[in-house]
This record gives sequence, structure tokens and C-alpha cells, in this order.
Amino acid sequence: MPKKDTTHQIDNSSPVVKFITIEPDYNGQRVDNFLITFLKGVPKSRIYRILRKGEVRINKGRVKPSYKLKTGDQLRIPPVVVSERSDNKVTPNASLIQKIEKNILLEDKYLIIINKPSGIAVHGGSGISLGIIEIVRAMRPKDKNLELAHRLDKETSGCLIITKKRSILRQIHEHFRNNQIEKRYVALVKGRWSGGKRLVSLPLLKNIQKSGERMVCVHPEGKMAKSVFKPLKIAHKASLVEVSLLTGRTHQIRVHAAAIGHPIAGDSKYGDDNFNKFMRTVSLKRLFLHAFSLKFELSVYDHHIQIEAPYDDILHKVVEKVT
Repeated sequence: MPKKDTTHQIDNSSPVVKFITIEPDYNGQRVDNFLITFLKGVPKSRIYRILRKGEVRINKGRVKPSYKLKTGDQLRIPPVVVSERSDNKVTPNASLIQKIEKNILLEDKYLIIINKPSGIAVHGGSGISLGIIEIVRAMRPKDKNLELAHRLDKETSGCLIITKKRSILRQIHEHFRNNQIEKRYVALVKGRWSGGKRLVSLPLLKNIQKSGERMVCVHPEGKMAKSVFKPLKIAHKASLVEVSLLTGRTHQIRVHAAAIGHPIAGDSKYGDDNFNKFMRTVSLKRLFLHAFSLKFELSVYDHHIQIEAPYDDILHKVVEKVT
């Protein structure tokens, strides 16, 4: 008799037909995305092949990859062998785990919010063996559904949300799409800021270079992006500003800041080389862009979630030296 699995853990040491009852957390998720997550290490081509051949069944019937799961669905997964390469994962060392543990701002049964350090990517890939999500999964092995709710650039520090439940991930994604999450950043920019609070509305176009590097530029054919800049401290060589995002485009703050003549300190991609050289003399060796706060609500809470992530002593000292 086929083995029934209610824990959603796939044992690949001895592949057999598995039957899974879909829980409410996965209601509405595409079956191909479900399989990609729960058959980790299995190539996507193999997953789509077993779907195409009808080896994957829902309630005893064939389904397309786009089929959206429903609570109570009976999912049949055929015997699948995971590539041995999936077992050769890089494990985060104790000091890295401790660093992330110390930077947890909030954790409950629904989510984790981390004050992400600069210099650590949010996920592995493209030559990066470990990212925040891989580290957190190693820290919390009992939480099987940990997922990034959004992204921060590798060099950007600050508030990062990781969800523990699929239903919470869907809610947060919907909030981001509908601009229902209040995001505030702090950045140190070149030059003396003038004119007070300023709304920057400029379309951004994303390009992939031959090297594979992502570059974004202001372009009329791009998607409209809106950022609100508010000065906090103003000095001759640099100004500290707060930035609120009204849209969430790739590299939005960095490109907008550069476009209005105030590139962000330490930005090697869109910044000013001479300004960056000066900032290195005051011990800034990273991008000065910090996701300072998040404010949002979820149906599981009877109150708003409002989190602030203080930036580190190094950034404080840099501000004191130049403003």
C-alpha cells in the first residue's frame, strides 16, 4: 500500500510513491511550485517531466503545472531520486549563525524579521554559496516552510522579513503589490541637500549585462518608480536622508539618488568614484543604505507590526564625521 505522508517531508533515501494531503497553508499554490519546494535537489526539468507524463496526480487525476492546490487535495508523487549534489550543501559556521541570531528583531510562529548585516546576500546562487535564507534554515531546521518575503541588495543592511507559513507569505506579497507595507530607509548621499522633502518620480529600466550583472537606468520605456527623500542632517560634503518607497523597483533608491545628483556613499555601481574615495578616508567601506523600518499588518495579529533596525556603530561614526 502506498505510504501516506502528512508531514510533507520527502524521504529520498528509498524512493516510493508518496501521497500527501494538502494543508490550508498551501491552498492556492501552483502544483509545480509546490513540487519544486518539496523535492529539493530534483531538477526542474525532471519535475515538469513527471507532471507532463501524468505521474503526478491530484485526487487520482492528471493536472497541468499551473493547477492551483486546494485544501484537502490528495497529491500523488511518484518515486523520485534526488541528485547527490543536493547533499553537498555548504553549512554556515557557528560564528555566522551567532551573528544572524543576534540580529533577530522579531520572531514568532508566523515570521522572523532580521536586521540583515551588509555584505551578506539574502540567498545563495551565482557564485554565492550561502545567503540569509540558507543560514536561517540551518538555524531553524524544524521550520520547514521558511521563505524570503522580499529582497535586499547584498550591500544593503536592515529589516528583512522571512515567513514561516505559506499563508503569511501570500499576505505579505499581496501587501507589497498593493503598497500596504510602509518601508523607510536611511542613506548618506553626496553633497549638501537643498529644497527639503522631495518626491522623485522617474521610470527605471532594468538591463542584464553580458557579464550577467544587473544594471538599472532612468529610461522613458522603464517602469515608473517613486521615492520620497527627506533630509535628516545636512552638511557640505554629505547629507543624511530618509527615503520612503512608494514602489519597489530593483536598485530604485540607488538609481534615483544618483539621477538627482546625490549618489549614495559607497555605491560602487551607481555612485561617484571621487566621493567614494573620500568616504573611505572616514572609514566607510560599504554602501551606506540601511532599511531602517517596516510597518504593516497581518490578519493573524490584532495590531500593526512596526519594527525599527538600528544601524551599526560604524555608520554612526561616519555620520558624525561628515555631517
